[in-house]
Amino acid sequence: MSTDRRKFLRQLGSTIVLTSASLSSFAAMEDHERKILQAEKRTGPNDKIRIATIGMGIMGFNDTRAALSCPGVEFVGCCDLYAGRLIRAKEVFGPDIFTTSDYHEILDRKDIDAVIIATSDNWHSTIAIAAMHKGKAVYSEKPMVHYISEGLSEIKAQQETKAVFQVGSQRVSSIAFQKAKEMLAAGAIGQINSIEASFNRQSALGAWQYTIPLDASPQTVAWDRYQAKEKIKRPYDSNRFFRWRNYREYGTGVAGDLFVHLLSGIHFITGSKGPSKIYSIGELAYWKDGRNVPDVMNAVIQYPDSKEHPAFEVSLRVNFVSGDGEHSSTRVTGSEGVMDLSDENGFTIRKRKMTVAPGIGGWDSLSTYPEAMQKALLDEYNQKYSDVDKHSTAIPNVTYGVPPGYNVSNEHFANFIDAIRTGKPVVEDAVFGFRAAAPCLACNDSYFQNKVIHWDPVNMRVIS
Repeated sequence: MSTDRRKFLRQLGSTIVLTSASLSSFAAMEDHERKILQAEKRTGPNDKIRIATIGMGIMGFNDTRAALSCPGVEFVGCCDLYAGRLIRAKEVFGPDIFTTSDYHEILDRKDIDAVIIATSDNWHSTIAIAAMHKGKAVYSEKPMVHYISEGLSEIKAQQETKAVFQVGSQRVSSIAFQKAKEMLAAGAIGQINSIEASFNRQSALGAWQYTIPLDASPQTVAWDRYQAKEKIKRPYDSNRFFRWRNYREYGTGVAGDLFVHLLSGIHFITGSKGPSKIYSIGELAYWKDGRNVPDVMNAVIQYPDSKEHPAFEVSLRVNFVSGDGEHSSTRVTGSEGVMDLSDENGFTIRKRKMTVAPGIGGWDSLSTYPEAMQKALLDEYNQKYSDVDKHSTAIPNVTYGVPPGYNVSNEHFANFIDAIRTGKPVVEDAVFGFRAAAPCLACNDSYFQNKVIHWDPVNMRVIS
């Protein structure tokens, strides 16, 4: 085995868990340490954490369940603007939980240590800032902000209050992404130069046509509170409330909802502060149901050379009417290999090192030269390069996966709860969350304004 291969294997360190195919491949090459990585969990008899959730939609219920998977966490109450969800919360979490349609009543309670903010995007920043000033730890669903202009104010609030604040892009807590980060830093695929990442969907629910309750009306929905931040007050509309992701006034479209997952993972594994140039295009191709955001969007994002990484480009795509079915992928391409991350649960490394010899003949200009010239060039080439120089060495794929039963959302909440208990840094603070969200929101600005957006990733501001 070559020295480079042995060095590469030593750099793997503690692996996660390998598929049977990759175990066989590695066993044939060299013995190495194999471990299943687990996030540390700590709890004690006197460190109960009491939480409440603001916004009991799909993510509100899922986040609450994930939080309750952490030992010592107690669910105290919740807030939602639709009465039916408050009824359902009592059915699921117990009749004694406190319920309200006014989030201020949650923040005013002294017995609540932390809040989960899972409202429509337009309320994330307002409630998060208010919660931090009330002394609450905050778990904010992504994107952290609805508008880029809100980001620095929210970061300032966190820094001034010293509140524990974590954004809900769970990829940054995945043990698979942690290992991918280590492997990239160890040079597993050489020098990174480009990344392609996408989400494909092929269903009405995947395109946010969520089920609307039978009793949806101004009598069951606190519509005025929902619209309190809006300059234009609209009459009650069930679609705008229960399918808010489809509207710019309340959501952030595919860019803020899904690009942000992709960029969070990319920023985590590369250590990047963000891009310098952003451009996107899109269209409303299929789901013409009144929404005012595209259902197909593509973006090209340029990352400058920095102390964290060399320059590279990112291509992002979301397609809500994909004949390829529903899946996501992130492919990181380097000079010596490719890292394919299918989701938060694993990745594969395929390595191929470029030959030393440049090649000659075949699809080449060699055959266009006089025969004597061809012979002279071939003789010179064969004298200069050995057979080893002319051929790349085949290196088996390496595939990593998480252990059976592993849940990255539970892991993300475990990190949040640990930060509350121990004071250790969260895995996705306000600065990281904004640096991931802002370029995605800039994709929307680029699409709607039809222009390139220039971004300062260090100072986190749009460059005019």
